[in-house]
Amino acid sequence: MAEEYLYGITLEGVNSSEVWDPEHKNDDADGTNQHFGADQKLIIKMALLGPEAKPGELNVLQVEAMGLKGPIKAPIALLEMGKTAQIILDLSFPDPPVTFTLVKGSGPVHIVGHNLLGTHIEEFDDMDDEMEEENIDDDDDDDKAPQKKRKHSAEGKKNGTKRAKMDEAVDK
Repeated sequence: MAEEYLYGITLEGVNSSEVWDPEHKNDDADGTNQHFGADQKLIIKMALLGPEAKPGELNVLQVEAMGLKGPIKAPIALLEMGKTAQIILDLSFPDPPVTFTLVKGSGPVHIVGHNLLGTHIEEFDDMDDEMEEENIDDDDDDDKAPQKKRKHSAEGKKNGTKRAKMDEAVDK
């Protein structure tokens, strides 16, 4: 059965970090991995400051993850109490490990998302593909409908104009 879990961490203090690596965290007491061989994907949706954050202090959140050509380190959020206390993200990390680090500021910075496990990843991707296809079809339908209406209304005006001219000619 497909599984989806809430993911959330809090980073507090300069250079505090947290690693998402489900292959290590899912170990049982006997040392075996509960989800060995299962595909996992981390999706991050939001980063926000806790109410205890210092006003005016810039908090910089960085992520380190595997890219196409190797590991990548990049800032993903700049948060400051009183200016930008939260940011909506849509980041997907298919390959562990992923390291989140508070490279500047003392936080606390909360990171929220979800962890997709196993077959759910394929279902999620299929749903995205289906939704994109439906949106394309809907766009095509929307484009066609107004054109038809325009043609009908344009024809009506032409006919109305011709009739008016013909009526004028008959009256004269």
